[in-house]
Amino acid sequence: MTSQAAEGPEPVAATRRSKITPEREKEFFDAVLEQIRACGYEAVTMEGVAATTRCSKSTLYRQWKTKPQFVVAALRSRRTGRLAGIDTGSLVGDLCEAARATGRWSSHDGALLQALGHAVHGDEDLARALREALIDPEIEALRAILRRGVERGEIPADHPALEYIPAQMFGVVRARPVVDGEYADPDYLVRFVEAAVLPALGLARPSPQRPRPPSTG
Repeated sequence: MTSQAAEGPEPVAATRRSKITPEREKEFFDAVLEQIRACGYEAVTMEGVAATTRCSKSTLYRQWKTKPQFVVAALRSRRTGRLAGIDTGSLVGDLCEAARATGRWSSHDGALLQALGHAVHGDEDLARALREALIDPEIEALRAILRRGVERGEIPADHPALEYIPAQMFGVVRARPVVDGEYADPDYLVRFVEAAVLPALGLARPSPQRPRPPSTG
């Protein structure tokens, strides 16, 4: 008897998993995350996602046994670093550009963070997936920006404010919808960086761009 025969046939679930294409899987993930943003985590059902994506709910249950497992998979598929690659050549420029980038996605991901805020307290895997997908990559990219500033000699490595910059940047994104009833857009976050983050680091605000004189040619 061969080893394959001894092990038995491939599990049905594994065989069926391969039938879902990456494009179709992305459609499922987009649908469940969008419904969470719109309706809240508790209101989302596997049946509702199946109806939106025009598939049978058994397809989703075969692939992901429960709604938490489905949402965890969707979150982990979104692990990206939107701040990765920012390098303007100066710490001031990098922090301002990081603020603009954060503001561009804050309303989108902010709604998801808010919708999942209660659910993650009772589900360790969900909390971990949310952090891995939306928080950790941006925190690490921001810390890399700060490290480059230290390496360039723009700020001392032992500056006491360095430890708190990630909490400042991402704390205001979470807090503004509660305090002001609106998301932190790029303009708001750049002004926040110029008024609060740069002074905390002892850095000067960037000089305003002077308008170019009209052409005489």
